[in-house]
Amino acid sequence: MDPKPILTVDDVHTYYGESYVLQGVSLTVPEGQVVALLGRNGMGKTTLIRSIAGLTPPRRGTITFRGEPIHGLTPYRIARLGIGLVPQGRRIFGSLSVLENLTVPTSSLAGGRRRNGRPGGWTRERVLERFPQLRARLRNRGRSLSGGEQSMLAIARALMANPDLLLMDEPSEGLAPVIVDEIGDIMLNLKRDGLSILLVEQRFDLAMAVADRVYIIANGQIVYDGTPADLERQDAIRAQHLSI
Repeated sequence: MDPKPILTVDDVHTYYGESYVLQGVSLTVPEGQVVALLGRNGMGKTTLIRSIAGLTPPRRGTITFRGEPIHGLTPYRIARLGIGLVPQGRRIFGSLSVLENLTVPTSSLAGGRRRNGRPGGWTRERVLERFPQLRARLRNRGRSLSGGEQSMLAIARALMANPDLLLMDEPSEGLAPVIVDEIGDIMLNLKRDGLSILLVEQRFDLAMAVADRVYIIANGQIVYDGTPADLERQDAIRAQHLSI
């Protein structure tokens, strides 16, 4: 039996001012799976992430999380429901230490989310076990970390809020290939832990390695929906929309 959807985006239309960016986007993230959204720059990938997170709300369409509509909620309420964000450019707090960055999502201001009525499973110790590089840098300020370490910190910080769904926007951006492989391994391990992930990614090979399903967006519309194996056989679609 197919897993039930944890996130459903249905006919979403999003604007920046009068600029019409998302033009009827629909997609589904099944529970416990990784769904990759591919496309060239400027096609609407980050806008979709922002629409789901409540940062750029859609003008039309619906977004549901665990069957409940979230498209009219504020970003902090969406986060508290169990949606974590790893933003493009990582956006860690450069003036704070690694430890302080990890503490932010668990503060009283952040709400101390509980999962299904029980304390969530991502403690600081468990996060540091998953990211041992960060344990040795706990007192270092975020701005002093390498690009790969900052990317890991952004993921670790999101996990500290105990999300059920992780939105990841270009986590491999600007990273060396060996670090990209590490990020891929991290995503596969998170999937094994049961976490659902919507991944926006430019690196085709990374997306193919971790995704259960792939969508391609072009000019604000979904132009392809299929499995990685299906997409590998679609030479014309890859050439037209991904320049591969």
